Amino acid sequence: MVSSTDSSATVDEEVRQLYERYQAADSDAERHVIALEMGILDGRRHAEIYAALEDE
Repeated sequence: MVSSTDSSATVDEEVRQLYERYQAADSDAERHVIALEMGILDGRRHAEIYAALEDE
């Protein structure tokens, strides 16, 4: 089982990679796609938080 710390580190790495891709993007269209990916990732993070709160 993955601990919440391991999960957070993985998500943090994904965020870092997406941010680097966003900064290096050549077009607004590419930045838009990356921003959508960031939104999906953010949704996953919120789902994990809400699930943890329900378990308390």
